[in-house]
Amino acid sequence: MSGRIPESLLEDILSRVDIVEIISGYIPLKKAGRNFKANCPFHHEKTPSFTVSPERQIYHCFGCGESGNAFRFLMRHERMEFPEAVEILAKKAGITLPEQDKPEIARAVSLSTQIYRVNELAVNFYENNLAASGATAWRDYLLNRGIKLQTIKEFHLGLATSGWDGLINYLRSKGISISLMEKAGLILPKDSGGYYDRFRNRIIFPIFDVRSRVIGFGARVMDKTLPKYINSPETPVYIKGKNLFGLNLSKDYIRDNDFVVIVEGYLDFMIPYQEGLNNVVASQGTALTLEQIRLLKRYTHNVVMIYDGDTAGEVATLRSLDMLIEEGIQVKIVPLSKGLDPDVLVRREGIDVLKAKIKDAKNLFDYKLEILKSRHNIKEAHGKSKIASEMLSTINKFDNAILRGEYVKRLSEEIKISEHYIIEELNKLKPSSMEPRNETVRPGKISTGINPAEKLLIKFMLEERDLIEKIMQELSPADFSDMRTAKIVSVMHDLFTQGKNIEPSILMNYLSEDDVSQLVCESMFMPELAGQDREKAVNDCIARIKVQRLKSQREHLHIQIKSAQSLGDEQKLNSLIKEFHNLIKKGD
Repeated sequence: MSGRIPESLLEDILSRVDIVEIISGYIPLKKAGRNFKANCPFHHEKTPSFTVSPERQIYHCFGCGESGNAFRFLMRHERMEFPEAVEILAKKAGITLPEQDKPEIARAVSLSTQIYRVNELAVNFYENNLAASGATAWRDYLLNRGIKLQTIKEFHLGLATSGWDGLINYLRSKGISISLMEKAGLILPKDSGGYYDRFRNRIIFPIFDVRSRVIGFGARVMDKTLPKYINSPETPVYIKGKNLFGLNLSKDYIRDNDFVVIVEGYLDFMIPYQEGLNNVVASQGTALTLEQIRLLKRYTHNVVMIYDGDTAGEVATLRSLDMLIEEGIQVKIVPLSKGLDPDVLVRREGIDVLKAKIKDAKNLFDYKLEILKSRHNIKEAHGKSKIASEMLSTINKFDNAILRGEYVKRLSEEIKISEHYIIEELNKLKPSSMEPRNETVRPGKISTGINPAEKLLIKFMLEERDLIEKIMQELSPADFSDMRTAKIVSVMHDLFTQGKNIEPSILMNYLSEDDVSQLVCESMFMPELAGQDREKAVNDCIARIKVQRLKSQREHLHIQIKSAQSLGDEQKLNSLIKEFHNLIKKGD
């Protein structure tokens, strides 16, 4: 979005929101001099090291290095992408984003907004049906399945009655067109003409996105009618493989516990959740998609999978394992007995039994090997070959050589085949570690190795616009030895020559790399200098950077001279020696 929205509009958004107000809506801030402090929300700590500057409209954690402006905080804390953060802050600031002014985008935004509204109305309709006096049998069914009244309300469960047009008539009374009902996936056309309700004679499970907007519905029968479940079709707001049931409720628990339990169905989520297992989501199907895995990566890199103890569940788990590993996720598995699922297990034996199983979850190697040994005869050469082939396809997904080596060793011991032959087969596979991975790198401390003079100059340039011109006359971005500081100075030079405003929070909109943005914040929170000490510090920093630049150039030329000597290139050698002497004179 930043490439399409003018930077001036992003600046306008930041100028109209207060970072202290934004952050204090999530964590308690305490006044500390000119700034505010708190325990960092991005890592566990006892002494507050998370600092927010109302003057600079930035934040920085001196413990983990996480830094940024208001956009960055929303992205990190809410695990959202940049366009989502811009949209939320723009709305808070009362600013209309330009894309919504374009007819084709305005229509798409309008349709999505209308579908959200229709879905909300449908939720109300279904909830009222379930609460009606004639729905006692349905309510009793849910209560007998272990679902408490509070849970029914929290999840907005509802009832689609046996009538063919109850929802249609209700939505019509609210001014909703048939066309919009159909686009929302709530009705179906009759062969003879007209429409009827998609969901009838079923318990309704509303499906929410991570921002708690109703995007679709699941519907379950009370008897043995097939299919047991039917779901909304894909719509402009609902794509099944891109959402996880319950994530809107469990995301904070997942982040706090730093692991997520993945189950399959609605009840497999709801029963454990209501009994106290809150860091859980449901995949709404038999296999995780790449989009779902990357959605979870916003909150944790640790997964415990629990799928139904049947053949379909095993196959689904095995398919998901490789994708999880490729995305850098640490995976464990809780195998359940045949015909057992988390819903039934909790109702029969209690939540503590399920929590104990999660605590003792198997690592993926043992889980997959156990399944393969049940399918292939490990005593026969052909069976060993099949097992090894399947196991190596997973082992090959790890980009850590130590893990690969350990699993190869264990596989060798299990199937009683020399490591040499197993490694030979592994080497035939295309290295997964060479394939690109779209992974979010977690923030960390970044100051190591950066010349303090370069950081201090960045601070001075951001605090006093006049210093930018002075420093530009003395230094170029190429004089800065660290690529990150050089990038910051280069952007500042460009903005200065264009006559644009240069504030730390705004500068970060032009810096896509996380570590570069963090360096801006880290520089701004360096100790203050005033008066003559400040002017002297500026001159000293410039002098130090120049000396370091000359030193680096001399070292580089020295290497080139040695290379020219070894190659016997007299002409190049003489030219390099002359250049080297000129550099020495500059330093004198």
